Amino acid sequence: MKDAYLLLSKKLDALPNGFPPTSDGAELRLLAKIFSPAEAELAVYLSEIPQTADQVAGQIGADTIVKDVQERLKIMTRKGLIEAVKLEQGLAFQLMPFVVGIYEAQIGRIDEEMARLFEDYYLEVFGEALKIQPTFHRVVPVNENVQNNIEVHPYESATGIVDAAQSWGVIDCICRTQKALIGEACEHPIDVCMVLSPYPDMFDKNSFIRAMTHEQAHSTLQRAASAGLVHTVSNRQKGTWYICNCCTCSCGILRGIADLGVANAVAKSPFVNTIDPDLCVVCEVCLPYCQFDALELEEGNTQVNTQHCVGCGVCVPACPEDALMLVRRPSEELMPLPKDFTDWAALRSAARGLGPTA
Repeated sequence: MKDAYLLLSKKLDALPNGFPPTSDGAELRLLAKIFSPAEAELAVYLSEIPQTADQVAGQIGADTIVKDVQERLKIMTRKGLIEAVKLEQGLAFQLMPFVVGIYEAQIGRIDEEMARLFEDYYLEVFGEALKIQPTFHRVVPVNENVQNNIEVHPYESATGIVDAAQSWGVIDCICRTQKALIGEACEHPIDVCMVLSPYPDMFDKNSFIRAMTHEQAHSTLQRAASAGLVHTVSNRQKGTWYICNCCTCSCGILRGIADLGVANAVAKSPFVNTIDPDLCVVCEVCLPYCQFDALELEEGNTQVNTQHCVGCGVCVPACPEDALMLVRRPSEELMPLPKDFTDWAALRSAARGLGPTA
């Protein structure tokens, strides 16, 4: 059975996202908590290319009953272990990456044991995955925090991404839940992780996603912003299906900066903070709002460290003098933004020395 977990871990590491191995088998213990031995054995037959139950059964052996395989795959899909997609030839199944994918889908199953197993794995090697470019996530500000005369593309703004969707939902944050389970809870709200779909009514009958209206989605976004949380999304222009509202104290991505020392763990937004010296009275109200130490006092003036600033805009509404505003960052300071998942996966696979993605 241990071999099944080892094979599965290698399969997950061969995906563009990566699932780095550890020296002591921490990744295998984590997989053993999430997958039963039989589930791990079946998952090994899957890949990033969707396959029907017929095709999976054909790999397993001639005596395999397709109906039984399909039912087992459906159960694994409902448990957030794999992903199901509809193809012309019927329902098909594929591997999900561990992050972002399998782990986040365990919000309904995570307990203290899983939380501690993840923490062990995270602290030992996950920084290696966070160093790879392009990153998992990029920062997006709320539109209102950007200077009025600057054009903002919909994919560059959290409000624009919400407006482009047709269905909206919310789930509890797996990161803050995990930290709370190991006794390291932060004070930020948990119920603000947003999921999106381009199709109407997608979350109305979902068992763990709470459906929202368009107005409720904007309200959730504003509630997260008011709590000082940073909006992050998938690192591409198209196909954004979630908005994480993150903090450096709990978020697995932003902790890469705060705890693991990975400066580029998240892609910066195309904006950077600026201070109007004529309006700034050096009241220092803004300083605690920055989670990245990008605001600092220098010779009696408030300054922006543009190398540290991720362009989240969290500090902007906190300024009582309206002295802060996001402006567009010089293009040479930004990594190119992949067009879609295919582009992102190809770039990341190349950076990891993997073969071409399907």
